[in-house]
Amino acid sequence: MAVSPFTPSPLPRWRWSWLSVPGSVLLGVVLWEAFVRFNQYPAFILPRPGQVAERLGLALADGSLVRHTQVTLSEVFAGLALGLGAASVLGYAIAKSAALERWLTPYIVASQSVPVVAIAPILVIWLGVGLASKIVICALIVFFPILINTIVGLRSVEPDLRDLMRSLKATRWQTFTKLELPAALPIWLGGLKVGATLSVIGAVVGEFVGADRGLGFLINLGRGQYDMALVFVAVTTLVALAMSLYGSVALLEKTLLYWKG
Repeated sequence: MAVSPFTPSPLPRWRWSWLSVPGSVLLGVVLWEAFVRFNQYPAFILPRPGQVAERLGLALADGSLVRHTQVTLSEVFAGLALGLGAASVLGYAIAKSAALERWLTPYIVASQSVPVVAIAPILVIWLGVGLASKIVICALIVFFPILINTIVGLRSVEPDLRDLMRSLKATRWQTFTKLELPAALPIWLGGLKVGATLSVIGAVVGEFVGADRGLGFLINLGRGQYDMALVFVAVTTLVALAMSLYGSVALLEKTLLYWKG
């Protein structure tokens, strides 16, 4: 079927995806503004988008938002690195040893049955209100999903391929780098996506319990002063951080898995 030269060609798919994001955000802001105006909520209950934008400008002007964001980011990166390293190493060991899995699985599952919110005060008492307690809380939150994905990814390698590597007299390191790592990488990166998002939650939970800086502290400060616009500013910043971390892992996934097409 011939296409007329005067018929406008549809936008590429990627352009529609980019247009839908600001469009949905704009629609949400408009509905938010209409909802507040219709119900006549005061600013200390639900501020209007313009009031949040004004408070954002003030927080940027005095540097408070940047300072608190830097603190939370440092906790997130350190906690994510600690949880990622521990989960990957332990996951590899469990995937290779059925006996180790039988010994450790009950403890790992039991640790996940206790909410981090419940043990966060204990960690703050033990480690203090500084960065250490926040880093450990972040690591505990990101540990489990990365651990499970590491185990599942390594065990997804086909036995025939392992037999092939043995027949080729491959060393353990060659088997890991040439077979196990490429096979487990897609599933492992899926766990990293979840862990990167949850790491933000871990930092905020720790800051809620006890902190004098960070975005969680900023939320507590705004709530105590009935400055809901400040609370919305901090929450929006947390959402932006989580989305940025998720997008960074997605970009890493696209880069490392280019061979999958």
